[in-house]
Amino acid sequence: MDDSLKSSLEIIEGMILDYFKGLHSADIALLDSLFDPTAQLYAPGIRRTKDEWLTLVANRLVPQELGHPFSYQILSVELLGEQAFAKVSCPLLGHQFIDFLGFLRENDKWQIVTKQYATNPFLTV
Repeated sequence: MDDSLKSSLEIIEGMILDYFKGLHSADIALLDSLFDPTAQLYAPGIRRTKDEWLTLVANRLVPQELGHPFSYQILSVELLGEQAFAKVSCPLLGHQFIDFLGFLRENDKWQIVTKQYATNPFLTV
């Protein structure tokens, strides 16, 4: 693996870990920093802007404060040049979510540009 590919993977994995921390602690500033300003979030029957989603996160229960375990996992990361796609497991507030995060690198900066998510029907928290 060449150094630029390794570096990009390390950056993306670090961003995913920050994403997990932001979800777990409802850290809106951290989550906001990871997402492109025009990012969109999708789930079956749901379409949200990043700002709509951050408002929901800011007003929901906080897993960390509830004593929930930090059990998030990176399931896979695929990288192709300036684009990446990650599949992650997010046990959150009684649900087992699978998130698909789309990353783009523009102007030497990686950001999440899309998030698709759904409850995993095969697992419970």
